[in-house]
Amino acid sequence: MKTSLFALAATLVLAMPAHAEEAAPSDGAEITVLATGSALSLDQTGQAISVVPLQTIEAVQGVDITRVLERVPGLTYSRTGGLGAQTAVRLRGGEGQHTLVLVDGVRVEDPSAPSGGFDFGTLTSGGIERIEVLRGSNSVIWGSSAIGGVIAVTTREIDGAEASAEAGSRGSYDAEAVAGVKRDRYAFSLGGGYATTDGVSAAANGTERDGYDQWRVGGKGRVNLTDTLSLVASARYADGKTQIDGYDADFNFGDTPEYTTTRQFFGRAGVHYAGGALTLDAGYALSDTRRRYYTGGADDTFEYGYNGRSERVELNGRYALPADFALDFGADREWTRFDSTFDAQQRAHLTSGHAMLGWYGAKASLAGGVRYDEQSQFGSNVSLGANGTVEVLRGLRFNASYGEGFRAPTLYQLLSPDYGNANLNPERSRSYDAGLAYTSADGTFHAGLTLFRRDTRNLITYVSCYMVESALCTGHAYGVYDNVGKARAQGAELEVGATLSPGVKGQIAYAYTEATDRTPGAATFGKDLARRPRHALTTSLDWTTPWAGLALAADIRFQSETFDNAANSIKLSGGSVTTLRASLPILHQAELFGRVENVFDRPLVTAAGYGALGRSVFGGVRLRY
Repeated sequence: MKTSLFALAATLVLAMPAHAEEAAPSDGAEITVLATGSALSLDQTGQAISVVPLQTIEAVQGVDITRVLERVPGLTYSRTGGLGAQTAVRLRGGEGQHTLVLVDGVRVEDPSAPSGGFDFGTLTSGGIERIEVLRGSNSVIWGSSAIGGVIAVTTREIDGAEASAEAGSRGSYDAEAVAGVKRDRYAFSLGGGYATTDGVSAAANGTERDGYDQWRVGGKGRVNLTDTLSLVASARYADGKTQIDGYDADFNFGDTPEYTTTRQFFGRAGVHYAGGALTLDAGYALSDTRRRYYTGGADDTFEYGYNGRSERVELNGRYALPADFALDFGADREWTRFDSTFDAQQRAHLTSGHAMLGWYGAKASLAGGVRYDEQSQFGSNVSLGANGTVEVLRGLRFNASYGEGFRAPTLYQLLSPDYGNANLNPERSRSYDAGLAYTSADGTFHAGLTLFRRDTRNLITYVSCYMVESALCTGHAYGVYDNVGKARAQGAELEVGATLSPGVKGQIAYAYTEATDRTPGAATFGKDLARRPRHALTTSLDWTTPWAGLALAADIRFQSETFDNAANSIKLSGGSVTTLRASLPILHQAELFGRVENVFDRPLVTAAGYGALGRSVFGGVRLRY
């Protein structure tokens, strides 16, 4: 009942004007690459895409990337402890591994992880300039893993130098720096940072703190060889250590000290051609992740490790056709491999090609495409997709899209000697959405409502062989992966934003997501999928005062109760987290900032049995040159 009353109140509040810094301006100047793989104005696609700019990332403050991402409607996350702990980000009720993640165009999922997803606990907000989020299946353009959506992260490219440092609760400290030069013919940027915290106990019943520290370095560059041809490159390396709690001799989860290390390298080098009607991007991308697990205490003993690596060559392009038509196309080949302390090296390759034909008029757009994938282990897959938008009144657009998604089984799921199943099929989805979006002529008001539904089948699930008598378990002492599941996610997303008065802006993002198990005959049929809150609401109010540019702001994040297991027998309480922020510019080249997170000290637990952050206070300074 409390949840229903809150949902009603939230709906009424959402009718109020608020301002979304991510909202596309009325002239269509906001650009995305997620719709087609090429640069496209947001008002020329019918797909649901949010853009989080540098202005918002800096205003939110801090290294915790989830505090930025939760401003996107339909996005939730679960984390097994404090900063740096395993973090799964979900779009529209999908699994964490159903979200494809790109960093400067590089696919960064870990081929050695059982699920193959990306751990957002390893990504901090430092050095990030822009985040794009596509909500809905889009494997036509992006291939495997784009069942729930796509998140694309772009790192900084600046002309000058910038540095920042902050310190706060639990021995937390963060330092960031970036410098670069940007000219018409070339651009180079180099940045890095270090973050550390004593954290909170990973186990909810623990007493000692489990800390986290990470250092990173990265850079990107561009050289224009001619007016139409450029060389481009980017690279990022991160080395992190996360303390965790393990199990004692009696298998009790608690204060048993352990820790993991994660080393990641992402890089891409290529060429960009833009000549007349034709645009081409060709490149080679590399993603390498190495994870190590240690027992802590005096022994500090290495236990086991995993290595995952993917290499990719790709060609993507756009050809502008007469009468406002355009053809987006691409082809790529990816090689993946993994090994571990327990598994010999396994390899696979994936060859793909896609094409999307679109008509992009001044008042309406329509596009449709197809993709073909051939994987060395499971065979072929075909994906279809289409979307459209039309301006029905000045500033009011109707958007709709249909997308198919697929996710290839991971090498671990296919080929692990103990748990693998070489007969796995890819997971598949069909996604539909439709909605209205309005932006005022002066860009000070934006509102959008989207209804969505996604059906997913062939879900890959770990099947325990202790209690099951099946030919599938032959040769597997403990368990095996199999295609046994179906799921449905449906709901609504609402964004409203406006400039309330000079210097006062607000933003509200709300999503209702009903994600349920639809596996015929299963005991869990009709039950909510684990860790998917039905209601998620983020509100923000920013005020730039008339006194020396002092900025004051407040954020509130609310999530309804949910469950932590498929049987819906373990409940996670919902709740809200309030954050207060402030910043003050000094002489145009410096800024003081600070915030209080979780003002009312009510930890919002997103994974049963794990700890969560309480009240935290931070302060820092940013310098620009």
